[in-house]
Amino acid sequence: MLKSFLGKSDGQPLGDYLGGVRKRFGQWILDTARAEYDQKWLDYQHEIGLRHHRTKKNQTDNAAAAVAIVPFRDLFALIFPVTFTLKPFLAKKGHSAEDVEKMHAAWVKSCLLQVTLWSHQYVKTGDF
Repeated sequence: MLKSFLGKSDGQPLGDYLGGVRKRFGQWILDTARAEYDQKWLDYQHEIGLRHHRTKKNQTDNAAAAVAIVPFRDLFALIFPVTFTLKPFLAKKGHSAEDVEKMHAAWVKSCLLQVTLWSHQYVKTGDF
């Protein structure tokens, strides 16, 4: 997904933009762990989808030099690293194997739900 945060003209990472993205990604992890699936959360999922799509991409960070869209295939592929890497982390915290499995399954389900919600803007010819 890094290519979505590179400069259009030189292909180099946009440091300030990546910094803002990383900060929001950290908040996304906390929000996902909280699992408060209310209307505010649902509205923000819609906003996340808009911010990855050409509809609003680059507007939050005023990053006009970045590419215009995060291709949906990259959003969908993000599910693997953000779910696969969590399980060993949970296991290190002293939870039982059964609890680790339950927490991991809940995380995977939440990530799948969120990417499904983000995809709303992408259900158009040419965006995949």
